[in-house]
Amino acid sequence: MTTTDSQDEREVYDVQAIQDRWLPVWDELAPFRSGRPDDDRPKKYVLDMFPYPSGDLHMGHAEAYALGDVIARYWVQRGFNVMHPIGWDAFGLPAENAAIKNGADPVAWTYENIAQQKASMRRYACSFDWDRVFNTCDPEYYHWNQWFFLQMYQQGLAYRKDSNVNWCPNCQTVLANEQVVAGLCERCDTAVTKKKLTQWYLRITDYADRLLDDMEQLEGQWPEKVLLMQRNWIGRSTGAEVQFAIEGRDEPVTVYTTRPDTLYGATFFVVAADSDLAADLAAGTPAEAEFADYLEKVKQTSEMDRLDSSRDKSGVFLQRYAVNPVNGERIPVWASDYVLADYGTGAIMAVPAHDQRDLDFALAFDLPVRVVVDAGEDPRETGVATADDGPHVNSGPLDGLGKTEAIERIIEILAERGTGEPAVNYRLRDWLISRQRYWGTPIPIVHCASCGEVPVPDDQLPVVLPPAEGLELKPKGTSPLGGATDWVNTACPSCGGPALRDTDTMDTFVDSSWYYLRYADPRNETAAFDPELVREWLPVDQYVGGVTHAILHLLYSRFFTKVLHDMGLLDFTEPFTRLLNQGMVVMDGSAMSKSRGNLVRLSDELAVNGVDAIRLTMVFAGPPEDDVDWADVSPAGSRKFLARAWRVAGDVTSAPGVDVTAGDLELRKATHRALHDAALAVETFRFNVAVARTMELVNATRKAIDSGCGPADPAVREAAEAVAIMLSLVAPYTSEDMWARLGHEPTVFLAGWPEVDPALLVEDTVTCVVQVAGKVRDRLEVAPSISEDDLRSLALAAPGVVKALDGGDIRTVIVRAPKLVNIVLA
Repeated sequence: MTTTDSQDEREVYDVQAIQDRWLPVWDELAPFRSGRPDDDRPKKYVLDMFPYPSGDLHMGHAEAYALGDVIARYWVQRGFNVMHPIGWDAFGLPAENAAIKNGADPVAWTYENIAQQKASMRRYACSFDWDRVFNTCDPEYYHWNQWFFLQMYQQGLAYRKDSNVNWCPNCQTVLANEQVVAGLCERCDTAVTKKKLTQWYLRITDYADRLLDDMEQLEGQWPEKVLLMQRNWIGRSTGAEVQFAIEGRDEPVTVYTTRPDTLYGATFFVVAADSDLAADLAAGTPAEAEFADYLEKVKQTSEMDRLDSSRDKSGVFLQRYAVNPVNGERIPVWASDYVLADYGTGAIMAVPAHDQRDLDFALAFDLPVRVVVDAGEDPRETGVATADDGPHVNSGPLDGLGKTEAIERIIEILAERGTGEPAVNYRLRDWLISRQRYWGTPIPIVHCASCGEVPVPDDQLPVVLPPAEGLELKPKGTSPLGGATDWVNTACPSCGGPALRDTDTMDTFVDSSWYYLRYADPRNETAAFDPELVREWLPVDQYVGGVTHAILHLLYSRFFTKVLHDMGLLDFTEPFTRLLNQGMVVMDGSAMSKSRGNLVRLSDELAVNGVDAIRLTMVFAGPPEDDVDWADVSPAGSRKFLARAWRVAGDVTSAPGVDVTAGDLELRKATHRALHDAALAVETFRFNVAVARTMELVNATRKAIDSGCGPADPAVREAAEAVAIMLSLVAPYTSEDMWARLGHEPTVFLAGWPEVDPALLVEDTVTCVVQVAGKVRDRLEVAPSISEDDLRSLALAAPGVVKALDGGDIRTVIVRAPKLVNIVLA
């Protein structure tokens, strides 16, 4: 029976029945399996950032995986063998915290959530290759975390040291610098403090220049915002290292500065209060007790507060003096919390006239302020430091020089005296990977009283986590693994004597720093991956994920790739060729949360509207990088559109394989234009535009069926098949059912993108808008090749224009053939 557009969609478009019909068919056909040995299609690798198994899928997952799926499905339709894998980033604090809260085993909690998400992913019908699934908490995976760590250890890239580290009092664990956001723990928003611990690091700073310079490969392929964030985080600057002698101390203290030309304005010297240098300088002086009290206060202050420029400055005079190397002046040495121990050398030369923090400190403690760059104002009077590039004054041999010349000259002077040299500095710090938590990769090092640090031999990997049963997982500042006595106590691999396993676990960002490589060879038991298989598939052609990972996962992955390249395992230096960042899904302008009362449950939306309507809504909401406000979109409207498209397929009466060239020319033009525009839109990440072109084609086809060439016209079949293929990118269930209604065997996903006939893209006429005084007064159908003179004449003679002019004077006529004429009145 032929349906009509006015029929009740609930009678003919049964969302649940369509989903139930096709899901088992796809399970059997596995249309997106990418590992078939006889597949000679060109390869392409599309990857979504893998999820953390913290519960069932939520609205953010629905958006992210719908967007990545558009790209993967499109390239399959274009004839590529697309690897589009999925797995789970399964280690981390949420599992451990859930275990503490609910008394659950983090292993069981994690795998139960993975099973739940996997089932939901299957129903959501993403084009994943399910043969490549793995979880980072599987020993078969983290075996290779440990192997990579040991390779880096042997090369000096992994090392252990004492240092002041970021400490989250709530999570009771250390954090890498990248995991501290505005002074708060990225996980729980607790103010982060400092604590001195012996920790493991990866020497990412050795790769700072390459991480910066290789961004040239990513220009135009990654969002500029992400590249800028990474550049700023690495923070390369040029300047000089200057040596200051400290009275009563044999070794000079080296200071890094980007403005060595202002040395003559240095009137005091500041060391970070929590640095070893400050403690060393205070020892044995009258200031020792006062400094100790001050240090205890500093330890309780978050780094965010210390960097707050509006805070009152505090400090202790250490009763010591430094000697300015350019003029021999004795300047007092202070300890303060506004200088950070892990930036530069933890000590600064203070130039209060030209640095606001130094000026605030000088005014608070009545210290001298000397202007050495003439900017026309006196900071002592205005309270505002000047940093302009003016002529130097009060600077001896630099007087009268501009900034560039003065920097060059002072570096020459310092080099001649042996008290300084040019230097490059970085904001980037080595990657702190030690964590005092249970649910992570054990660090494969044994500590022996006789041999020291001993790597676990390769044939003893993986070092598997002990069972959580019986361990105290509640954070208390030391690793829970320390309580696994039988596990901790072991034999030294070197001497055979009694030894202890390292009880820290690795930062979970280690897991995600190379997972994209494992997908190429996920079942390899003898190596992390086969370099030949990686060479076939990588680097990743298209990566999709949130911008929140710009200076965490993305930076670490780039670092890992370069390390593995240097090890001879990879022949490329950047892991992700193109990057797409998606926005968030919000409600009424705010992030969704139970506490705000604006939480939308994905399961509820899927139950009401179906998978396809939710996917379509996400894709059609706007550009992918923009946030989707669920209050402003209509999944019900999406469902109605899909029903309309589905009915078009049922109305076609011509047979499959009919000669479409004999079909209605105007509808054929609309079809080929839609296919052309949709393809261009997908390749430029304008997925909403691709959906809009599909909707326009559905409308044109419906009109042709109801009041035009009729359902038997071959052009109607061509259009309906094109709609099914275009919809297969966003609405897999509906498109597959349409394809079957059109008389085809499954699956529409492999049908292939129809070839566009360039001749059908040529427009016979275009619409020219004619404006008078900025208002549209007429529209003309004209030839695309019309000349400006002819278009001007037609416009001036158009009835709407004549009426609007009403005999008035024309100042000028602006012609933009063939689409616009603008008449400006006198």
